[in-house]
Amino acid sequence: MTLITVAALQMGASPHGTQQTLADILAYESEIKAAGARLVVLPEALLGGYPKGEIFGARLGYRLPEGRESYARYHAGAIDVPGPETQALAELSARTGATLVLGVIERSGSTLYCTALYFDPDEGLVAKHRKLMPTGTERLIWGMGDGSTLPVVDSAVGRVGAVICWENHMPLLRTAMYAQGVQVWCAPTVDERDIWQCSMRHIAHEGRCFVISACQVQPSPRELGVEAPGWDADRPLIRGNSVIVGPLGDVLAGPLQGKAGLLTAQIDVDELVRARYDFDVVGHYARPDVFSLQVDRQAKQAVVFRD
Repeated sequence: MTLITVAALQMGASPHGTQQTLADILAYESEIKAAGARLVVLPEALLGGYPKGEIFGARLGYRLPEGRESYARYHAGAIDVPGPETQALAELSARTGATLVLGVIERSGSTLYCTALYFDPDEGLVAKHRKLMPTGTERLIWGMGDGSTLPVVDSAVGRVGAVICWENHMPLLRTAMYAQGVQVWCAPTVDERDIWQCSMRHIAHEGRCFVISACQVQPSPRELGVEAPGWDADRPLIRGNSVIVGPLGDVLAGPLQGKAGLLTAQIDVDELVRARYDFDVVGHYARPDVFSLQVDRQAKQAVVFRD
């Protein structure tokens, strides 16, 4: 048995901007080292922020000028990949010896993507995943990823894959990740609801994998000094609820609610063979004679120049 410590780092994007959020992440270095964590998962849209409640001046059929200004500010707070922020995170990974999986808002020209980045202690930034389907009005401000960024990467912990927030509810995406041999499923999110815990336990049980869900935590609108129409001014915008789950759906740590912190658990990926002996979702429990899935992993370009 080889036990390895993994962690969800629950925290929120700073209202003071991306650089302060980056500083807040880096401030956890000593705690990550002290925990001996070899994998740390951080929330969705942590660098760049998740603008919960923002409407970006949008109405059906038209957009207001102030919404364009809001988008411009949001775009300015996003990060380039690679860029100085990713370099700082790669250095944090190297100093701590921990693989990092982190949610960011990625700037690509004038388009923004909700992206998960993978950092290896030896190799730095090794992969990224762009959220395939932004949820609801997220589609106004985020572009959609394609099949070219659906990685599962090898790490000291095992084979690690990331699926962002409500992508976790897409059965075919889950199947594509299972088929790549994911052993530790990372779920950066801002979904704080109790039903999310059910989803995380279901995925762990369905995929017979370990699941680490890291959620942002944000104080109430009153504490932030902002207006949030239709929202209880004293209710946290995002309360956290990060959790770590074992391959039979058992909760190993958490959920952590209402505060920032490093949630840890020890896992042994050798347990996965035992867990899968009676249910291997893309192995002996699959029915390829009845069902099949094709995954297009080609990058989609709006313009292709040919000579």
